[in-house]
Amino acid sequence: MTTETLPVSAVLSVPAAAPTVAAEHFAARLAFEADVSDVRADQLAAVPGVVLVDSRGDDAWAQGRIPGALHIPTARIAELAPRLVDPAATVVTYCWGPGCNGATRAALAFARLGYSVKEMLGGFEYWVREGFPYDTAQGRQARPVDDLTAPRSGISCAC
Repeated sequence: MTTETLPVSAVLSVPAAAPTVAAEHFAARLAFEADVSDVRADQLAAVPGVVLVDSRGDDAWAQGRIPGALHIPTARIAELAPRLVDPAATVVTYCWGPGCNGATRAALAFARLGYSVKEMLGGFEYWVREGFPYDTAQGRQARPVDDLTAPRSGISCAC
């Protein structure tokens, strides 16, 4: 009789959550997050009641920003939001990208002021990488789609 050693799973070293717990977790994540493709779809459809906020500083804003976004640096949200953002709106915050938690800090600041808020996953980086337009002092620009983040066709990944 031979004893066969089964491989040890890194994935299963911590068991997956029960399906009901997993459903609650993933539903909660979607309540807090939006991706760049969904934000762009809402822009194109002119969905009312969604306000996109760029929480980066002045130099970053000047380098490039998403068309239609409000510029409210995180440190100034408490001061400027009540004057600039309808309290009935849902705010979507963004910063540089996944390596930055500035959008998270901004979302927290808006939530503390009583706003409904979501964070845009991927930030400005993924907006640009997916080929969506952005504004600079030189005008509207766009880069080719990065096929590591979106289909080359520019059509939504349909996920």
